[in-house]
Amino acid sequence: MILPFQSASEIAAAIPIVRNHLSGSGILAYPTETVYGLGSAPTVSALEALARLKGRAAGKPFLLLVSSRRMAEEWGLVFSPSARALSDAFWPGPLTLVLRGGEGRLPDQLRGREGGIAVRYTSHRGIAKLITELGYPITSTSANRPGTQPAPGADGLIEVFRADIDRGELLVLDGGVLGNVPPSTLVDCTGVMPRMVREGAIPRPELRRAAGRLAP
Repeated sequence: MILPFQSASEIAAAIPIVRNHLSGSGILAYPTETVYGLGSAPTVSALEALARLKGRAAGKPFLLLVSSRRMAEEWGLVFSPSARALSDAFWPGPLTLVLRGGEGRLPDQLRGREGGIAVRYTSHRGIAKLITELGYPITSTSANRPGTQPAPGADGLIEVFRADIDRGELLVLDGGVLGNVPPSTLVDCTGVMPRMVREGAIPRPELRRAAGRLAP
């Protein structure tokens, strides 16, 4: 199924359909502030389905999208002083933070080798509203097959994943064509000092201007 997802009325109409789809471990394709993403509910069965559809190697975790820092904390994620300073400065927006915590609330399949879970407070208004209405974070990975570039719009995404859509496994939210935006900047905040994992949409100097010694 493919649903329009741009106007306020389209977003409101899509939410109950998405809720029902995700409750059955279905996979969602959706626009973000960077690229189109693939995601699911944060459950073991849904993560397994997402990995199969994406064609992703076992053991490589997905990140979480939240609609507030409070939601991340409610799911047990812990903000170090650096994570708090960086999220104060750049959330919502294209900054992904790797955080400790979430034990007993979030699947261990979301954890990287350092033991943390990557999370971003999305600035895409439609997806933020969707997550708020769902009441739980959704997982996220770029909407492409391994080794290929994400499509800038829903049309290209649909072409790649047509068989999954036709089987009813993938629900696509068509948010139009996105701009040529780099992926989110990724900072590991699980240690004593933050560590830059990937410099993306927010460059390191901008992080340091905003957070000083608490930036990587």
